[in-house]
Amino acid sequence: MFEAPIFEKGSRLEESGIAESRLLPEVDDPSAPIETLIPSNLIRSDLPLPDISELDVVRHFTRLSQKNFSVDTHFYPLGSCTMKYNPKVNEEIAAMPGFTNVHPLQDESEIQGTLELLYDLEQYFCAIFGFKAFTLAPVAGAHGELTALLMMKEYFRAQSTEHRTQIKNKIIIPDSSHGTNPASAAMVGFETIVVPSDSHGNVDLEALNKVVGTDTAGLMLTNPNTLGLFDEHILKVVDLIHSVGGLVYYDGANANANLGICRPADLGFDVAHFNMHKTFSTPHGGGGPGAGPVGVNEKLEPYLPVPRVTKKFTVYSLQCTGFPKSIGKVHSFYGNINVLIKAYSYIRNLGAQGLRKVSEKAVENANYMMNKLKDYYFLPYDRICQHEFVISAKWQKEKYGVRALDIAKRLIDYGFHPPTIYFPLIVPEALMIEPTESESKETLEAFCDVMIKIAKECETDPEIVKSAPHTSPVSHLDETKAAREPKLRD
Repeated sequence: MFEAPIFEKGSRLEESGIAESRLLPEVDDPSAPIETLIPSNLIRSDLPLPDISELDVVRHFTRLSQKNFSVDTHFYPLGSCTMKYNPKVNEEIAAMPGFTNVHPLQDESEIQGTLELLYDLEQYFCAIFGFKAFTLAPVAGAHGELTALLMMKEYFRAQSTEHRTQIKNKIIIPDSSHGTNPASAAMVGFETIVVPSDSHGNVDLEALNKVVGTDTAGLMLTNPNTLGLFDEHILKVVDLIHSVGGLVYYDGANANANLGICRPADLGFDVAHFNMHKTFSTPHGGGGPGAGPVGVNEKLEPYLPVPRVTKKFTVYSLQCTGFPKSIGKVHSFYGNINVLIKAYSYIRNLGAQGLRKVSEKAVENANYMMNKLKDYYFLPYDRICQHEFVISAKWQKEKYGVRALDIAKRLIDYGFHPPTIYFPLIVPEALMIEPTESESKETLEAFCDVMIKIAKECETDPEIVKSAPHTSPVSHLDETKAAREPKLRD
C-alpha cells in the first residue's frame, strides 16, 4: 500500500480536537508577540512542517519501517557484503554499563577491563590469522586498507633511505579484487597496475610476470576473490612478489570462508585487513560505525599505528611512545571499541571449533545454491566455490532481453532482497550470491526456487520481469536518471 509523505498528511491539530495534547512551556503572557518568547534569529517563517498528531506520526513511521528489508526480516544474499545474522547476545554484552559508560579520556587505571578485552582480542586475531601483531584502530575495511598501505609505504621509504635503493611505487591489483583496493593505493600515492584473471578465475601468472619488477611495491590480493574462488596460484604469486622485494597484501573481506581452515600469514602474506561486519558478525550498513583491524608480520610490526595496547605484568596501557617507526594515529583514541566488543563476544561464544564451522557452513551453503542454479543461469567458472559464487544473466539477456537488474528487481516481488549485481565487473550481467552460514536449508531452497521461477518467466513472460517490481511502493526506476538528476528537495 502506498504511504504518502508526511508533508502531505495531517490536518490542523485544533481541527482534530487534540491540540491540548501538546506539551508547551508555560509563559507569563500567552498573548505576547512570538518575538518576545523566542529570539528573532531562531524564528523561521519558511518551514512548512506538517501539523499532525503524535499518533499519526507514530503510525506513519512504523508503517515505513515495516517496508524495509533487514537481516532480521529477510534473506540478504548480497555477495561480497556478507550480510550475516548479528546475534543479539553480542549487542547485549556491548551495551553493558561497564562498556557504555566509559569516557575516552578516562584514566587507564579505571578501564583495565576494557583494555584487557582489546589486548586479548588482538591475540585472538593473531591466532586466527597467523600474524605477529594487530592494530584495532581502523574503523572500516577501506580504512584498514589505507592503514596497511601507509605502513607499506613507510617501510619502503625506510628501506630506500637505509640501503640507497629505488623507491618502490607500484601496486599490482588483480581484476578480481575488491573495488576499494585501487582507490586506497592511489590515495597513498602508489601507481596501480591491473592484471587479468585466467580461465579458471585465478590471477593470470603469465600476465603477472610481465608487470612484476624492481619498482613493484606489492600486490593486493582478495582471497577468496570476488568470484568466490580460492586462487590456486596463491603460493606462486606470493613467492614472485617477494622475489623482487615486494610485500603481499591480503584483502580479508572474504575471510568468512577461511576461519580455522587457512591462515593468510601461513601463505606468506605480510599484511592484511579484516572486516568485523563480514567475518565476526558486527552490524553492517547504515554508514557505520565499523571496524577493520589490520594484522602484520615481523617486517611491518614497527610501523603499526599508535596507540598500541600493551601489557606489563597484569597492567594494561594504551602506549603512544616507544614506537619510533610508527605511522602515527589513524583514528582518535582507539577506534570503534563498541564494535570490537561485539566481535570479541562472537569469538568467545563460538571458540576455535565454532569459527571453523562458520566457514564450513558458509562454503557448503554457497556450493549447494550454485549447483541448484547453474542449469538455469550461466556459470562463468564451474568449479568449487568458497563462501559466495557468481552466476550471470548472460543467457537471459541474449535470448529474451532480460538483464541482471531486471531479475534483481523481480526478486523483490517474491520477498527476497536482490543479490549484488554487475560485480565483479569481469563477469557480464553478474549476479553475485552469498548465503552466509546463518541461513537454513529451507531459506536457501526457497530462494533458489524463486530464481528458477524467474528464469522460466524470462522465457515465457519476459515483460513481467523487465517491468518489476510490481509489489513495492515504488515501481521500476530509471537508475541512470536518478543518479544523474537527483531530486533531493522540492
